[in-house]
Amino acid sequence: MNKKIGFILALVLLSLMVIGTASAGLFDFLGGSDTAAGNDNETLIVGFDAEFPPYGYKDDNGSYTGFDLDLAKEVCERNNWTFKAQPIDWDSKDAELDSGSIDCIWNGFTIDGRENDYLWSNPYFDNKQIFVVKSDSNIKSISDLSGKTVETQKDSSALAALQGDNKTIADTFGTLTEVADYNTAFMDLESGACDAVAMDIGVAEYDIQQKNDTSAFSILNESITTEKYGIGFKKGNDVLKDQVQSTLDEMFKDGTVAKIAEKYGISEDALIQP
Repeated sequence: MNKKIGFILALVLLSLMVIGTASAGLFDFLGGSDTAAGNDNETLIVGFDAEFPPYGYKDDNGSYTGFDLDLAKEVCERNNWTFKAQPIDWDSKDAELDSGSIDCIWNGFTIDGRENDYLWSNPYFDNKQIFVVKSDSNIKSISDLSGKTVETQKDSSALAALQGDNKTIADTFGTLTEVADYNTAFMDLESGACDAVAMDIGVAEYDIQQKNDTSAFSILNESITTEKYGIGFKKGNDVLKDQVQSTLDEMFKDGTVAKIAEKYGISEDALIQP
């Protein structure tokens, strides 16, 4: 190739690259690009913890499912949106939301204590912290846990409650032990290694439903505390929040939310009607 022609072609290619980069930068500045997230106005990317059944988890077929994900999927179907379940590192949820990698956090997400950190939907779920015991035990109330061994999952809402405002309850226990997950806690409860498990009521109802003998476990009527679940959006994203909220309200009214809750063994009493 003639060196002069090659030099000219190189200059043209470089110019096109510069123009393309500048154009992309301008497009991003004008708010027209969200390619980093793979998102657009027709896609709802839901950030969730993939190890938090029944709200969001991976089923035996390797697919993501759960109560909250089914709600989000139905919202998308009613709005002709594409639904995308995006598992995230829970500790990085704020960075994911701020960067636009996800549109919302929808996965057993507690409003209490975070009221000013996000743009929230209305609360839709009343999540109580409760105790699960063996049905054939003599433990029928919280006072019966005095001197007993109680387990809960590390970094859980139940643990936070028992170490915080409800520490007076934990002070009556013989031992409050943190375990890696609730599967371990249930095995310890079955074997007699512990006397009770402190946990979210939704998770408890789901876990009990998965057991071969669902009558082997009981949930104490008295709760430790309660908290509200909501959908967390980035502040300023009112248009999306309002559309999701409006659709979710419709789903409550026509019974869809209750039907999905039943699928996951969640009591209708825990749902907060709009």
